[in-house]
Amino acid sequence: MRAVIQRVAHAELSVGGAPVSAIGQGLAVYLGIAPTDTEENAAAMAKKLAALRIFSDGAGKMNLSVRDVGGEVLLVSQFTLYGDCSHGNRPSFTGAARPEIAAPLYQRTAQLLAKLGVPVKTGVFGADMRIEQGNDGPVTIIYEC
Repeated sequence: MRAVIQRVAHAELSVGGAPVSAIGQGLAVYLGIAPTDTEENAAAMAKKLAALRIFSDGAGKMNLSVRDVGGEVLLVSQFTLYGDCSHGNRPSFTGAARPEIAAPLYQRTAQLLAKLGVPVKTGVFGADMRIEQGNDGPVTIIYEC
């Protein structure tokens, strides 16, 4: 699993012009799933997202997690994170899991994250989504497990 994690002040996701999900302060997480990923990867990713200390404490140090600040997560499936553009200019996505593998692991990651006490909103798997977000910082972390 590969994630691009962005600290946000707010984020909104829509499909076909219709609002689907919105969060206030928290994390916008773009999640890519590889063909070899398992439920263990989903558990590790959820645990990391819940505990990642990238929010500022009273002293201005990144020392608080999304749980600590009462934030939310917008979890978006993003197969393009496994795009390979090393040969030519058109990316190949053969490194991304097929939908029958990726969709259940995406949903499982969301479930496990919620079970850890973090409110989670999701996108629509496989849909053409529009996401508007206000980055905070900006803070962007790339994590693989």
